[in-house]
Amino acid sequence: MYLAVAGNIGVGKSTLTALLSERLRLTPVFEAVDENPYLEDFYQDMSGYAFHSQIFFLSKRLEQHLNQVNRSERVIQDRTVYEDAGVFARNLFEEGVLSERDYETYSGMYQAVAAALRPPDVMVYLRASVPTLKAHIAKRGRDYEQAIPESYLAKLNVLYDSWAGQYGLSELLTVQTDGLDFLAGAGDLDVLLARLEPYGLVAPLL
Repeated sequence: MYLAVAGNIGVGKSTLTALLSERLRLTPVFEAVDENPYLEDFYQDMSGYAFHSQIFFLSKRLEQHLNQVNRSERVIQDRTVYEDAGVFARNLFEEGVLSERDYETYSGMYQAVAAALRPPDVMVYLRASVPTLKAHIAKRGRDYEQAIPESYLAKLNVLYDSWAGQYGLSELLTVQTDGLDFLAGAGDLDVLLARLEPYGLVAPLL
């Protein structure tokens, strides 16, 4: 079983990944945000570091798939390569941050990589309003994220909805997270676990 968790910056993917990995006994694979040497520079100079940052994430996703996702019978991943291409790279291109040449180069590499990857069995898409995203971003306290414009998060929300509407690699479960607290509200997590059961996502018997 391969479960993936998708969603915008600050929506709670990592928190939910950790919780579900424990409750469902899934091997967690977290996004390599803190390992990206270009990310802080990217938020200060998007045009200068967009291609570098996207290529890093693409190479890291491939490494994670080959070494962790493909080798695990029960695994959960925090963000996927499909979002990198369908949301983040697309946004950078549409906003003129990523040149057409760089976007085509990235897209060609993505298509080659994606064809070799194990697709998820279930994709959980977490949605949240911009105020909720901003509150989560402020709470986790990464300095380079504090100045992310609300307009950037709002555009990503639009692209995420578009991407989710066209996603067809696996079952997709959309969860509106405004007002939910999976970490503090055990009831919220239990409701989500009940929604996952029909997809075969239950803790294995010991």
